[in-house]
Amino acid sequence: MKTQVAIIGGGPSGLLLSQLLHTKGIESIVLERKTKNYVLGRIRAGVLERGFVELMREASASERMDAESYVHDGTQVSFGETMFRIDFDKHAGHPVIVYGQTEVTRDLYEAREKANGKIEFNVEDVVINDAKSDAPYLTYTVDGEDRRLDCDFVAGCDGFHGVSRQTIPTEVRREYEKVYPFGWLGILSETPPVNHELIYSGSERGFALCSMRNENLSRYYIQCSLDDNPEDWSDDAFWDELKRRIPKEAADKLVTGPSIEKSIAPLRSFVTEPMRWGNLFLCGDAAHIVPPTGAKGLNTAASDIHYLYNGLREFYESGSREGINAYSEKALARVWKAERFSWWFSSLMHRFPDQSEFDLKMQIAEIEFLRTNEAAQRAMAENYVGLPY
Repeated sequence: MKTQVAIIGGGPSGLLLSQLLHTKGIESIVLERKTKNYVLGRIRAGVLERGFVELMREASASERMDAESYVHDGTQVSFGETMFRIDFDKHAGHPVIVYGQTEVTRDLYEAREKANGKIEFNVEDVVINDAKSDAPYLTYTVDGEDRRLDCDFVAGCDGFHGVSRQTIPTEVRREYEKVYPFGWLGILSETPPVNHELIYSGSERGFALCSMRNENLSRYYIQCSLDDNPEDWSDDAFWDELKRRIPKEAADKLVTGPSIEKSIAPLRSFVTEPMRWGNLFLCGDAAHIVPPTGAKGLNTAASDIHYLYNGLREFYESGSREGINAYSEKALARVWKAERFSWWFSSLMHRFPDQSEFDLKMQIAEIEFLRTNEAAQRAMAENYVGLPY
């Protein structure tokens, strides 16, 4: 087989790139390691920056998102019993929207299927060949059958453990990483959200986040030890601990119920440079990971797709390689700003094992400064709703 752009990874990043290219008449084939149902079964965050929303609209995949999403003009931050609001509309002029990543992925699958887009599932043993040449190609297997896909460009949207980043020689790429000494225990419950906006809560017992998917589906998190297992936490124990970490006014309104999903996610910051090697381009988790504080993971992947899509569009429309040549530099410039925000917000809201009394006082002072200083609130709002591309 032959195509113009081979896309490794059938998650939201790969699907979004494929659909955007389709709107410009550029052919692509998506290779996915798992099944469609497996991809749609993954539970992920649901806060979308304005840039991501506009990309979905440009991809003609936003109809359900525009109809069913929740517009959030702000968020709540608390420490102890003190809670205050960061007003996105006032300080940044834009909201974010809440719309589950699973629903984003479902909409993109529907758009690709409607357009007869080519997606191969259960793909194994992918090898990227001749990425530095003008004629790269992929070899892989499906159900034991060997296949080859020739292309002009390869987009690696296959996550941290995928083949794309590993294809770049170790002497070429440089990796930066910070591993946090705790995780997030999260549950999904068929209960109404405790608040119509997210609550990011710091406390002496650790961090908590109150989030939602819709008016009857809530997502809650508490900071936990990396040694914990989800099975260690009964639903009652989780709810009791959550109530201890959020202000009483929120705890008193909390509606509890059985969890329908429970998991622990580690926190890490990771960036690899460069994000391009020849005609291979890394996107999303293949190139960078952020802690979930501030919901930048999917949104940072979307900014990669923005730069790559426009670079490829420019190449096929005019023959210019300027956009694709600048891809890594442009993408990384924005990635590092998102990494900084996620690192800052994580450092602000969590308790660390080696935290001294002085460190805790500084943390409280920083939160108080954020509560009382409009410039600090503006900086947070601008980063949260998404820096411009």
